Amino acid sequence: MGNWAEIVMGKKLIEVISEVFRSEHYAYRTEETYLYWIRRFINFYGNRHPRNLGKKEIQGFLNHLAMKSRVSASTQNQALSAILFLYKKVLEIDLPWMDDIVRARQPTRIPVVMTRAEVARVLACLEGRYWLMASLLYGSGLRMIECLRLRVQDLDFEYLQLSVRGGKGNKDRFTVLPERLIPGLESQLDNVRRLMKKDIELGRNGSICSRQENTPI
Repeated sequence: MGNWAEIVMGKKLIEVISEVFRSEHYAYRTEETYLYWIRRFINFYGNRHPRNLGKKEIQGFLNHLAMKSRVSASTQNQALSAILFLYKKVLEIDLPWMDDIVRARQPTRIPVVMTRAEVARVLACLEGRYWLMASLLYGSGLRMIECLRLRVQDLDFEYLQLSVRGGKGNKDRFTVLPERLIPGLESQLDNVRRLMKKDIELGRNGSICSRQENTPI
């Protein structure tokens, strides 16, 4: 972890950061991204503790990202958000001047949206569960991690809807389930049940998999 993992309130800084992430209910990927930028910020100044860094150093780091590393505006803002989190949430240091920092603005771009025909051509190149997953991403508007976390109990064939648990912002929501995907989902469920039955017969994780409603699809 390097020299910057110093003791804060009897704990290593990295441990304190992780605990704050959990208590604030941040997504795991957000935690990974913020930790990356916090490490990079501190390493940029020779592993000095962030308590000994201030406005000048933060602006210098952000300018370096823009001028030397030539990162995008969204990446620069991501780094700034991570640093703000470190000072305000973890170190509990009130830095009023940070509110005056000008965040890089993203240029306005027209979004690129695939046509239905283009989507159909992409899906035609897939098969099996990969086709099913891609179809769920497109037809139900799921993020990749949301699709991977789907459970049996999240499927509602009667009302044609999916339950998304702990989505972005750790929020739950309902979304549509395209009717044409039901045969594929039922086939996937049958495959999971066969694997579960086989595992139980072989004594593998029977106590965990026996609860069908919590079995990932």
